[in-house]
Amino acid sequence: MPFSKPRHETIWVLKDISFSVAPGQALGIIGINGAGKSTLLKLITGTTVPSVGTVQMGGRVAAMLELGMGFHPDFTGRQNVFMAGQLLGMSVEELQQLMPEIEAFAEIGEYLDQPVRVYSSGMQMRLGFSVATARRPDVLIVDEALSVGDAYFQHKSFERIRGFRAQGTTLLIVSHDKGAIQSVCDRAILLDKGRVSKEGTPEEIMDLYNAMLAEREGESVTQATLDNGKVQTISGTGQARVEHIALLKEDGEAAEVHGVGSRVTLQIDVAVHDALDELTLGYRIKDRLGQNIFGTNTFHKLKPLTGMRAGQRLRVRCSFPLNLGPGSYSVATALHSSDNHLSANYEWRDLALVFEVMNLKHSYFEGCTWLDPEITIEEGVAR
Repeated sequence: MPFSKPRHETIWVLKDISFSVAPGQALGIIGINGAGKSTLLKLITGTTVPSVGTVQMGGRVAAMLELGMGFHPDFTGRQNVFMAGQLLGMSVEELQQLMPEIEAFAEIGEYLDQPVRVYSSGMQMRLGFSVATARRPDVLIVDEALSVGDAYFQHKSFERIRGFRAQGTTLLIVSHDKGAIQSVCDRAILLDKGRVSKEGTPEEIMDLYNAMLAEREGESVTQATLDNGKVQTISGTGQARVEHIALLKEDGEAAEVHGVGSRVTLQIDVAVHDALDELTLGYRIKDRLGQNIFGTNTFHKLKPLTGMRAGQRLRVRCSFPLNLGPGSYSVATALHSSDNHLSANYEWRDLALVFEVMNLKHSYFEGCTWLDPEITIEEGVAR
């Protein structure tokens, strides 16, 4: 009818998306539920056709866009391997040759010849990943599937992924697991309401994603570029703030470079702006890739801070041996109530401090921690 209101409106699930990933690179795709992550992966794999624009993909693609890769519940695991494998472009003869390797990697035993409907979610993921990666793909796409697996199989899977990357496989991964994104990916994009809100390093994007979650809870979010070029993200209600932070040597002098195993003190000055029934100060040490090395807080160390007054100032010192491997590290700080910042986040500050660790006196070692082992050797000892 004339003058009547339109009965529908066009809603863009994705809009103005543009990025490229070179062979051998790994891209993390981050965003809250409904941001368009899964739709983007379906466009890339060709299961959904874009309304406008194009997607160009080169080489063989293996994708896990859902748990179990769409296995038929009444078919056995073995039958589903042949069905899913052919959908991935493998022939029956090739799958027969690969079956022993698929069976060994999945480690589901006699369940391989049982209907998939009796599988746990973890077993479906094991078999699905084993099929998808039975041959090294040119492009591997994973959409949260590994999150349901046990720790052992996750480690095993990421080792295979790293091996593929070393051979030139391109990786696209959707995950809310900060450790997974930062340990595997070169860069990441943040999707928000169907658009690329930000592109950058995995650490930067994951910090911004966490800040976005905080902003949705009514907390303020600010970002600032530091002198070293890193982007610092600060979120929270602002009811308490970190005013100053320093890592002190044994003589009490602040320094940016410390020796492996040296005794240091993390000194944090806090300003309380509103009266608070309780306050917890936490810190987290991260390596240059943003992976968590160690974290604790005053709640877990049984140092309660209660009855905080507006205008009150605190200086908190945490002393410990710096048993870290050589490299660059950062400290994130958190001010909140109770045991974690999810209940009441007064301030979360990423990259509050950056410092270097050098091996000045110990023998050569590898890894991110110095364990100071004692080695003894005995001769002629029989089992």
